[in-house]
Amino acid sequence: MFEYQLTVRGYELDSYGHVNNAVYLNYFEQARWDIFRRLELMDYFGQNNLMLFVTEMQVRYSREAKLFDDLLIRTKITKEAPYLVFNHRMYRHGSRVKICSADVKTLLTDTERMKYDIPEFLLAKLKLG
Repeated sequence: MFEYQLTVRGYELDSYGHVNNAVYLNYFEQARWDIFRRLELMDYFGQNNLMLFVTEMQVRYSREAKLFDDLLIRTKITKEAPYLVFNHRMYRHGSRVKICSADVKTLLTDTERMKYDIPEFLLAKLKLG
């Protein structure tokens, strides 16, 4: 399980005063980037000309997030060959109030956009192997 914390910023709000629905996608993407950074996978992806593409996303909005809310995204990663699925759950930090959740299906490809098998090295780093 991976955790990523953030604080809602003013420019992320819509005219109703809460986080715009599209901004949640950015939050979840940043949580994924943070996982790659913490596991020191950025160089590995670059050196091997690999990238993860989002192929499918299911988002469920439960509560609104507002200006300066501290949020916590908990991410569990599963393997559904040939996909890696990021199961994101967003909460108000310090509470059990779920704000939003997303299941994001990704596919590993090379720079030519050809499907690439998930290497054992990557599965081990993600504790899936």
